Amino acid sequence: MSVFASPRFLPNVMWADAASCAATGALQVAFTGALARLTGLPAPLLAGTGVFLLAYAAAAAFIASRSTPPRTLIGLVVAGNFGWAAACIALLVSGVFPVTALGMAWVLAQVACVVVLAELQWTGLRRTRGGARVVSGLEPAGRW
Repeated sequence: MSVFASPRFLPNVMWADAASCAATGALQVAFTGALARLTGLPAPLLAGTGVFLLAYAAAAAFIASRSTPPRTLIGLVVAGNFGWAAACIALLVSGVFPVTALGMAWVLAQVACVVVLAELQWTGLRRTRGGARVVSGLEPAGRW
């Protein structure tokens, strides 16, 4: 059995997603002013996204805690993670804010993290669909 087909793979990835969002959100809420000065990002943007990340972390932890994580919700999480990455890139290329080098690193680190998590979640969804494929690890050609 592949690691991706393990029954614990998706919950573990969701726990990692919850932990990374909780940490980032807590930092952005607790140190809004300092991060705004260091990154060039506006304090309201950092505080608002920080609160959102804390709420999202709670939702991700709830999904991870289910004995069988709801596949539809994980699919929405995948779309949301890719959307977050796209929004981060759009923020950087827009030039709307005077983002510093540290700000660029802060945003790009979030992009890298959510893209990796989304890819792991998507791979886990693909590899665990259908009972026979989970056992054999085989997928029919031309699907997914």
